[in-house]
Amino acid sequence: MSMPATPLETLRRSAARHASVRWTLRVLRVLRWVVTLAVTFVGLLAVTFVIGRKVPIDPVLMVVGDRASATAYAAARAQLGLDQPLAVQFWLYARDVLHGNLGVSLLTANPVIDDIRRVFPATLELATLATLIGVLVGVPLGVIAAARHNRWIDHVARFVGLIGSSVPVFWLGLMGLLLFYARLHWVSGPGRLDPVFDGMADTHTGSLLIDALIAGEWDVFFNALSHIVLPAAILGYYSVAYLSRMTRSFMLDQLSQEYVTTARAKGLPERRVIWVHAFGNIMVPLLTVIALSYSFLLEGSVLTEIVFAWPGIGSYLTGALLNADMNAVLGSTLVIGVTFIALNLLTDALYRVFDPRAR
Repeated sequence: MSMPATPLETLRRSAARHASVRWTLRVLRVLRWVVTLAVTFVGLLAVTFVIGRKVPIDPVLMVVGDRASATAYAAARAQLGLDQPLAVQFWLYARDVLHGNLGVSLLTANPVIDDIRRVFPATLELATLATLIGVLVGVPLGVIAAARHNRWIDHVARFVGLIGSSVPVFWLGLMGLLLFYARLHWVSGPGRLDPVFDGMADTHTGSLLIDALIAGEWDVFFNALSHIVLPAAILGYYSVAYLSRMTRSFMLDQLSQEYVTTARAKGLPERRVIWVHAFGNIMVPLLTVIALSYSFLLEGSVLTEIVFAWPGIGSYLTGALLNADMNAVLGSTLVIGVTFIALNLLTDALYRVFDPRAR
């Protein structure tokens, strides 16, 4: 006859069962995350594949030319795999993408993946600096505007948001060049670096500012800074307008909650009520807004890059579109889509840091 379990043994068995359940739930969450990522990526591949097949541009003619013979045309079509069924073509396309093969650019005659490695760091540097400006200026401006509702600072914040949502970015960029470059000479002109400084700093990260600091080339650093400050400020202004408006909306909602009234009734300092209690509760939705703003700056800086002759992926994509270089267009679109997915994953990970309920 078995002896009844002691309370300590019962507690240990219960703890073991709970640990097993927690481990199973973690595995299920990881599997769900992997499946979601895979489905999203396959969907992105499908969209780019359909775009490549539905545009009224014959990729075979772009390779062999419109004067090629029927034999040469058929051979090129077979070499590109376009004589296969659509399902087989999609499989070949997905296989090449997974192996890092995005095709060859007709415009540069280089592999598209190499071109993207060359131009994407410039866009990443510009969008990152613009996002930092947006966060450091827009978020505090939105918090202060909500805390001083219907006062002069609130009116200023709303005016900034209105202008940022109304004025075209290319017009603001041209006016910035006319004023700060052509008239006042406060900043350098279009481009990423003066030609005299090309090659003076070894490329490690793709960011001219960081690479110049690593190499100790202060002339290169300040020249690159003088080139990037104006386009980053233009993009950063739109980020400030968007983030200040969203932060103000989030804060107004939180400041009307009962827990804020209770904290004030307890005599807590107003700064603590605003920046600790209310601001802490908008961190999760604010992270989403910042991630979306960063994503839009990465893909939406095309006009800014054109105005400032910035050699980023926006300029590269525009040139590919104008020259019907579909490999470059689809490769750039795919990279931008993957960037969106990566930023969403990063946002989900940050949720668990700032919101204990997400854990």
